[in-house]
Amino acid sequence: MPASSARGRRPSVADSTADLADRLHSAAIHLLRRLRREDDATGLPAPQLSAMSVIVFGGGAITLGALAKAEQVRPPTITKLVATLEEQGLVERETDPDDRRVVWVKATARGARLLYDGRHRRVASLAESLRALPVAERTALSKAIPILEKIARAP
Repeated sequence: MPASSARGRRPSVADSTADLADRLHSAAIHLLRRLRREDDATGLPAPQLSAMSVIVFGGGAITLGALAKAEQVRPPTITKLVATLEEQGLVERETDPDDRRVVWVKATARGARLLYDGRHRRVASLAESLRALPVAERTALSKAIPILEKIARAP
């Protein structure tokens, strides 16, 4: 029970907004943890899988610096990670022809397929759970998606 209710007054809009944010955060974390189980089939550890996701679903080639920033790690860490992915045949590196200090990373066909297959498994697992819901609940979720997308894209 929110602290404001315990004191005998109605929760304020701020209280209910904070409660909504807390519940949404918790639900999102639990949902992602559940879907992450599908990632075991890729055979990649989470940091490699995360970097591959940025590369594949980010729209193509990305610089090592941008990948390090996206993954919130230091450049030497991302360099080692990319070297491992390259050894596995999942990514290729290419030096920028205009600036030899810049290295671009892109997924190989095998790397992209690994990620798309993984995404398919996650979506199929989620779809199975959604099918078990009553139509009214699926409709409510469908109506909430644009709002969640708006929040996700907010600066």
